[in-house]
Amino acid sequence: MIGLAYLAALVLSLAAMCAIDARFRLVFWDSPGRAAAVIGIGVAAFLVWDLAGIALGVFFRGETEFMTGILLAPELPLEEVLFLTFLCYLTLVLVLGTRRVLDRERSAS
Repeated sequence: MIGLAYLAALVLSLAAMCAIDARFRLVFWDSPGRAAAVIGIGVAAFLVWDLAGIALGVFFRGETEFMTGILLAPELPLEEVLFLTFLCYLTLVLVLGTRRVLDRERSAS
């Protein structure tokens, strides 16, 4: 069960990000097609980066009891894809949320 801890933390973090997104209609709840494309391109770019780093011997999978041990490629754990998805989604929520706050501040003054 402990081998699912990191995966569970990532899933819960993604769920929390979805709740924030839904509440403020920032990313998927504003433009689902565009959001999926941007996150998909971001995750793909990071995966290419990861695979290049793995091929060059720069990146490797650390051993920990908190991960599932499921590998999608040599040295590429399942959790990495979820982490990259979370990272891209978080970035969009932060950028679009900040933009909305700044736009409201400008229009209020």
